Amino acid sequence: MEVIFFLLITFAVATGFLWTVQQMVFKGKWTYFIFFLAAYLPFYITSLSVVFLATGSPLLVSFFQMSKEFIVLISGLVFVIYQRKPVEYPFRLQSTDWFMLAFVSLAILFLFLPIGQAGFINKALYFKSILIPSLVYLLGRNTRFEDFELLRLFQIIFVIAIGAFLVNLVENFFLNAHLQQFTGYALFNEVINDIEPEGNYNLTWTFETTNAMKRLGSFFSDPLELASSVLMGFAAGLIWFLTSERSHQWKYLLVMLCCIGSLVFASSRASFAAFFLMIFFIALVFKLYKLIGFGFLTLIIFACYVIFFATEDFYYYVVDTLTMSDTSSIGHVVEWALALESMITKPLGIGLAMSGNFGSVNEELRVGGENQFLIYGVQLGWAGMLLYIATLFSAIWTSIYVFKNSENLNLARLAFVAGTLKAGLLLPLFTANVEIYTYVSWVSWWMVGISVREYSRIQVESYSNKIVI
Repeated sequence: MEVIFFLLITFAVATGFLWTVQQMVFKGKWTYFIFFLAAYLPFYITSLSVVFLATGSPLLVSFFQMSKEFIVLISGLVFVIYQRKPVEYPFRLQSTDWFMLAFVSLAILFLFLPIGQAGFINKALYFKSILIPSLVYLLGRNTRFEDFELLRLFQIIFVIAIGAFLVNLVENFFLNAHLQQFTGYALFNEVINDIEPEGNYNLTWTFETTNAMKRLGSFFSDPLELASSVLMGFAAGLIWFLTSERSHQWKYLLVMLCCIGSLVFASSRASFAAFFLMIFFIALVFKLYKLIGFGFLTLIIFACYVIFFATEDFYYYVVDTLTMSDTSSIGHVVEWALALESMITKPLGIGLAMSGNFGSVNEELRVGGENQFLIYGVQLGWAGMLLYIATLFSAIWTSIYVFKNSENLNLARLAFVAGTLKAGLLLPLFTANVEIYTYVSWVSWWMVGISVREYSRIQVESYSNKIVI
C-alpha cells in the first residue's frame, strides 16, 4: 500500500513541479510558483513520511524537501532574467518593506558574526527559514495577477480547507486513529529528524491532549499546523461569503464550516482563541458589531456544552486550560521564562539556531522555543523581536488599508485574508513556532507582499491625482 501512495505522491509532486517550472521558464510566468506552494505545502511532511516509508532513502527524501526552496529560487531567478532593464528597477519602499529588510539584514549579520554556540551549518539552515519567507514576500511584492489567477489561488485554498476536514472525518469515524500512524511519520521523525516517538500514539505529544484525547492533524504535519492553516481557509471563505451573490454564498459557508470542524478536531487552544480574535478583528474592520455578539453567543453555547454535555475528559481539559494547571500550559510558561531570562541577561541576542523547534536547532543548546516572538528575541535580541513585531503590524495595517481602498475586488479579498490571518495568528505566535508552518507562513507572506504592491500603487495614484488637481 505504501508503494502505491509513494507512486501517487511522486507523480503528483513531479507533475506539479515540472508544470510550474515550464510555466515560469518558458512562458515567463514566474509568479506561478505560488500555486505549487499552496498545493504542495499542506502535504509536505506527509509526502516526506510516505516517501521514506516506501523507499528508506534519505537522499530521495531530500529531493522532495528541497523542491519547495528550488521553486522559490527558480522563480526569483526567472524574475531577474525577465527584467528588461534591471538597473532601472523602480524602488518604492513602504514601511513593511523597510521593517522586513531590516529584520533580514540583522539575521545576515548574526549568520556571519561569531555569535552563539551553534555551528555555521546549523546557523545557515536556520537563516534559510528566515530568508525563504522573505523571498516569497519579495516575489509577492512584484506579482501582478489577473482576476482568473487570483481566483485559482483561492480555489486551491478552498480545496485544501475542505479536503483537510474530510480527512479529519475519516480519521475520527473510520480509522479511529491519526493518519500519521499509517504514513510512516514516526519513522521519518526518528531517522531523518532524530526525534524519538512519544506519547500514547507513538507520534509526538502534539497529537494528544494532556488526558490522552486524540488531536487530529489531517494531512498536515501536526494538529497545530492544521489549526493555524484553517484560519486562512476560514478568512478566505468569509470574505467570499460577504462579497458574493446570495445564490453562491452556500459554497463559502461550507468552507467556513469545514474550517471550524477542523479546528474542533485539532483541539488547539491557541487557535480557538485566535479564531475568536479574528472574528472580533473582522467585526471591527467591517463594523459588523452583531458579529461580536455572535462571537459571545458562541462562547456561551460552548460553555454550556462543556458544563452540561461534554465528556469528563473534555471538561477537565477545558478547566485545566483556563486555570493553566495542565502540563502543556505549565510547559509554555517555563519556556517563556527561560527565553525572557536569556533576553534580559543578553539583550543583543545569543545567535541563530539557539531557540525554537526548527530542525537545525540543537536540543542541547536550545533556549526557549514555544513563542515565536521570544524565539527571535533570544536569537536576534530585542532589536530582532521588535523588528519582527513591527513587520507584522505594518503588514496587518497595510493589508486592511488595501482591502478598504482597492478597486480590484479579488485583490481586496486577498488583502483582507492577509490582514485578518496575520491578526488572528498573533495568539498562536505566543504558544508555537508558527513560522515553521510553511503553508500558512509562506502563502500569507506572499499575500502581504502583493497587498503592499497594491498599497504602493494606490499611494502613487493618489499622489498623481493631487498633482493634477
